Amino acid sequence: MNTGQPQSTEDGRLRAGPQGTQLLSAAEMQQLALEETLASNGRASSHKPVLEGTQGSLKGSRFTLLQGRQTIGRRGDNNIVVNDPSVSATHAWIINQHGHYVLMNTLSTNGTFVNDKRIHETVLTHGDRVRFGQAEFTFLTHEQGSSARRYIYVAAALLGLAALAGAIWWMV
Repeated sequence: MNTGQPQSTEDGRLRAGPQGTQLLSAAEMQQLALEETLASNGRASSHKPVLEGTQGSLKGSRFTLLQGRQTIGRRGDNNIVVNDPSVSATHAWIINQHGHYVLMNTLSTNGTFVNDKRIHETVLTHGDRVRFGQAEFTFLTHEQGSSARRYIYVAAALLGLAALAGAIWWMV
């Protein structure tokens, strides 16, 4: 029964606020974000795009973009931490606005660039090259080769239908 009072766990921590809102520490939030990223296995999709590092120590690193606003920067309390001296403490935001991912520079010292053009705010599209200072990423909404595989399946289906139509025509 909800009495409208915060619920406590056995160790005395608050579990939920008066309306059932969960209360989590920053460490618990980071752990949940890490688990979500690991659960998605870093695979890009239109619902969960990724930023993939393209050089240096970040090469191959994938950061899954979640709903809402995510902060990017060098400081440890950002959603996406980029440990590079050319990246500002809080460098940029990525905001999901109705399924479109908007990248916003937050007055960083070394700028935010998309496809080598300095930006203040822009909508990202698959394959965009994103740079925070000197740290480079690619914005991905699907895996490489997945669209090619889809075309192969469509082509095979069309060939099968053509063969079936040819066989029916031959029989008639």
